[in-house]
Amino acid sequence: MSTTKPTLSFWQIWNMCFGFLGIQFGFALQNANVSRIFQTLGASMDDIPVLWIAAPLTGLIVQPIVGYLSDRTWTGLGRRRPYFLVGAVLATLALFAMPNSPTLWIAAGLLWVLDASINISMEPFRAFVGDQLPTQQRASGYAMQSFFIGVGSVIASLLPWLLAKAGVGNTAGPGEVPDTVRYAFYFGGAVLLGAVGWTVLRTREYPPEVLRAHDTLPRAPQRPLDVARARRNGLVWLAAGAAGAFAVMQLGLDKQLYILAGLLAAYGLALVVVGWVRRDSAFAHIINDLHDMPAEMRKLAVVQFFSWFALFAMWIYTTAAVTEVHFRSTDTSSAAYNDGANWVGVLFAAYNGFAALAAIVIPWMVRRIGLRMSHLVNATLGGLGLLSFLLIRDPQWLLLSMVGVGFAWASILSLPYALLSDSVPAEKMGVFMGIFNFFIVIPQLVAASLLGFLLKTFFGGHPIQALAIGGISLIVAGLCVLRVREPGAAVATSAVH
Repeated sequence: MSTTKPTLSFWQIWNMCFGFLGIQFGFALQNANVSRIFQTLGASMDDIPVLWIAAPLTGLIVQPIVGYLSDRTWTGLGRRRPYFLVGAVLATLALFAMPNSPTLWIAAGLLWVLDASINISMEPFRAFVGDQLPTQQRASGYAMQSFFIGVGSVIASLLPWLLAKAGVGNTAGPGEVPDTVRYAFYFGGAVLLGAVGWTVLRTREYPPEVLRAHDTLPRAPQRPLDVARARRNGLVWLAAGAAGAFAVMQLGLDKQLYILAGLLAAYGLALVVVGWVRRDSAFAHIINDLHDMPAEMRKLAVVQFFSWFALFAMWIYTTAAVTEVHFRSTDTSSAAYNDGANWVGVLFAAYNGFAALAAIVIPWMVRRIGLRMSHLVNATLGGLGLLSFLLIRDPQWLLLSMVGVGFAWASILSLPYALLSDSVPAEKMGVFMGIFNFFIVIPQLVAASLLGFLLKTFFGGHPIQALAIGGISLIVAGLCVLRVREPGAAVATSAVH
């Protein structure tokens, strides 16, 4: 048997990535409208980051577990596709229910369900590209996913605004979600299920023995986890988390800082517990792989941290910032506020549209200046785009800010994966993709912990300052990528064709 996987046609890659259109429909509706739903149901600005914690926390828990399980799954439907389908059905039900939430806490609970379900579908899609495509086509697969992310996000983010233009009611009574948002979520649920169903029905998967035969990656034997050292380190992290929580309580600090303390303590607890569970358990394997991940992934973790800290700041604070500064309203039942919230949907659609265009330009950039410099340029453009919100007052001109954000978003979705390419063995593709998600989720949890505290303590509670913090964070992410090793010329060339 040949050790090289056969190349796939354009339409085969199209079919295997088409489900990402639906997944991004769900994410885009969530990112552009959940803060609006929370505020409509009575959430204060101080509560928004805590309510949003559901999104990153579910990803932190769900993605490595789903990755580990999908690595070991083989059914009549394949290896990854059962997870695509289950996640899509659950996410669709959550999208139908969320805009009808009678209370704030039910809406927060549905955000947990929605995000967990989307993660069940999304995580195997990243591994699916590695499973199905030969090395020289993997970046094309990720680029196709980025294209569908852009297209899906544009349409989904625009839906409330388009529905308002079509005459659907864009205001509602206190505590009620407008029909524009309600119908957008219904439509998004149908698209999510249909797009993922298309990929499930129109693709096939290699059985595990074929994947093993095609895996030519030389890999060192896995180092066993030093349990005694893990326990010692775990006790240190537990103590740090407990001390942090005690300081928050005693000093009367912002309650959101409990999230950060809890994150430290949870990591410590995981290290302590790993020595007492079976060595062949999923938990032990995930912790062991976390400590034995490739060196380049460790360097990329820093890049991912600053990138996703910035994105989370943008997602949770743009609605509040634009409605307060550019539309001069904080009254969620007013026409001005809802016009501003709809305009945020347009802005989010714009940056995703620019990202789809950037996915065409970025390969050209990589051929000329390399992966690292391309990511530095794109992340810096995104940082400047967010910082420009502080200077621009005409909301129409914010579309120009979204050009930079779009280039950064397209780069974040593709170039870190290209830099990491071929360092992950085939039989662990899912679990390592899940672990890589830690460095997407952890910065979002840190953002949920710190942003509210920083705004209230240093910036008078003005949400637009969160966008400034995000802009600086993106520029730092671009600088940190210079620490990552640039792949050889052959690898870099194959990664963009």
